[in-house]
Amino acid sequence: MSLQLNQLARLPDAAVLPQHRRQAALAALLLSLAAVVLLYHATFWSMAELWARSQTFAHGFLIVPISCWLAWRQRTRLAALAPRPSRQGLLLLGALGLAWLLADAANVPVVEQYAATAMLPACVLAILGWPAVRLLAFPLAYLFLAVPFGEVFIEPLIDFTAAFTVTALQWSGVPVFRDGSNFSLPTGNWSVVEACSGLRYLIAALALGALFAHVNCHSTRRRVAVMAAALLVPILANGVRAYLIVMLGHLSDMRLAVGVDHLIYGWLFFGLVALLLFWLAARWRELPPPRGVPSARSVRLSTGAASPRAVVRAGVACLLLAALWPALALASQRDDGATLPAMVLTLPDPPAWHRLHDAVPDWQVPYAGTPARFAATYARQDGDAPVGLQLHWYARQARDAELLTHQALPYGARWMPLAQRMRHVKLASGALAVRESVLAHGGERLLVWRVYRQGGIVTARPMLVKLLLAQAKLLGRRQDGADIIVFAAYDELAPPPRARLQAFLQAALPVIEQRLQELPHGP
Repeated sequence: MSLQLNQLARLPDAAVLPQHRRQAALAALLLSLAAVVLLYHATFWSMAELWARSQTFAHGFLIVPISCWLAWRQRTRLAALAPRPSRQGLLLLGALGLAWLLADAANVPVVEQYAATAMLPACVLAILGWPAVRLLAFPLAYLFLAVPFGEVFIEPLIDFTAAFTVTALQWSGVPVFRDGSNFSLPTGNWSVVEACSGLRYLIAALALGALFAHVNCHSTRRRVAVMAAALLVPILANGVRAYLIVMLGHLSDMRLAVGVDHLIYGWLFFGLVALLLFWLAARWRELPPPRGVPSARSVRLSTGAASPRAVVRAGVACLLLAALWPALALASQRDDGATLPAMVLTLPDPPAWHRLHDAVPDWQVPYAGTPARFAATYARQDGDAPVGLQLHWYARQARDAELLTHQALPYGARWMPLAQRMRHVKLASGALAVRESVLAHGGERLLVWRVYRQGGIVTARPMLVKLLLAQAKLLGRRQDGADIIVFAAYDELAPPPRARLQAFLQAALPVIEQRLQELPHGP
């Protein structure tokens, strides 16, 4: 033991690395991080806007200071590490920049935000090396919780909450009829909407659970257990909350839990569940493991620091890589402000179908921007059930004016979605995948098939549409795109009119394709 201590005493103490080395590493890192924030300020600002606008993501204001505090706690150990720049960090930074560029061209904000956020840990890796990344692994990973992500889980959470509530009501002997996310009791009607999905509870519990597990637990098993509880308990608790609110309204003959008190009861219940969750988690708290004398191997890892010149080179490389992608994005968007003259979109009648000029459409599809539009109702013979067609064509696509622009009410104010799925339809030209939606308004139903045409390819997959749009923008190709929707109304007791839509799409799609190829387009 004394021999090992003597050997350690003769080795350079990592805590007393030359001052100029520490200063060079710190300056290079801070400059690189500041450059990423400034160069991608629009992306980070879009995150802050969502934090301020949505209560679901308001916790984002706390994530950054918490991550800084967690990193500050490691300042002594971090100062003891020798900077060891890593080429892997530069490769990662380049890959993230490319991902950001593609997401920016295709207007996919969540990918932009994740890529820009991941550039911060990539700079740490490129300048300080793997030892520093391992030491700061949790503070760096915790930053990703600041990205406003999770809306994709709203529909599954709504479906689970509705199913849980209906099942619990049936077990309680209350007669209930479910129609999608709506259900009816003898005393009144209820609906599980976005605010009732429990997403904000889940995200808040996940952020708190991760922090609690990191600070108070030290074994991997206990940290995983706390994180699992933070994920599962809010989902189950939200189902119980919805059931109790419905039962309270049912037993009070719809006098309680139907107005503002609906939200108040929900937040009070979630507060109690959160307190119970962290009270139980506190029983798993562990004392930090004792720190012994460092081994010779750990000291050797802390020695061999890179020269200040190497650290500065790594910092300059980070700056150049970070600046490259916004410059390319600016060049690819140079024509986005140009406008094409407005035009009226016309379409010949499909074979064996004729247009009903006096028919009032059952549904108007929401759209963004000012695309060329065509809407008509068709039937094969007078007296036959009609089919609606709506077509939106964008000559050039830009933010908030493109095929897949987010809509607050994607189906309008009147219709509510009951089911959505991907369906493969057999046409003469081959199988075609369409996005099928079933919309409801009282006893009325609307069967909707939707496809997109981007880059000459007809597809129902939004990801492929975004990739094709990004490719067109970056390579300077034509980026016009079309949204093609066919739909038919029917009664809730009747079978969905899929055969009618299939026959119409079979006849209309070649006509639409030929007309879109004839349209002018921007560069």
